[in-house]
Amino acid sequence: MKPLAKPSAAGGWRAVPVALALLLLSGLLVRAEAAAVVARVDLSSQRMTVSVNGVPRYSWLVSTARRGYVTPTGVYRPQRLYREYYSRKYYNSPMPYSIFYSGGFAIHGSYAVNQLGGPASHGCIRLHPANAATLYSLVQSYGPGNTTIVITR
Repeated sequence: MKPLAKPSAAGGWRAVPVALALLLLSGLLVRAEAAAVVARVDLSSQRMTVSVNGVPRYSWLVSTARRGYVTPTGVYRPQRLYREYYSRKYYNSPMPYSIFYSGGFAIHGSYAVNQLGGPASHGCIRLHPANAATLYSLVQSYGPGNTTIVITR
């Protein structure tokens, strides 16, 4: 069997950098092929679409900030996840399946399902509890590092 390369004058094998590059490249390819969850929230339509590996899977009504409050726009990654959470700021309100993405802002389930589709929150993104559970499960399965939250007007 023929070696990949002969030792260089400086010592060592010239093939080592090539082999390392191949190993790194294969690791990057695996990472690029890793599943990705993208949750897009359109504040103007009060709707969230969720794609997995680039394929749209879900479209749900949401409720975002009402007048006097703000839901920040931008691109985020989940920071903290809580299966059960209660607001410390707003009357100990239940926030099931919370996915915090920026400070105190979260995507979470809400039992005020009749308000979905219109602005009603203090800034969080509210979902039907069943939809929040589905999103939470996706983020847990694929990992926060493979999840992107995009919020636009």
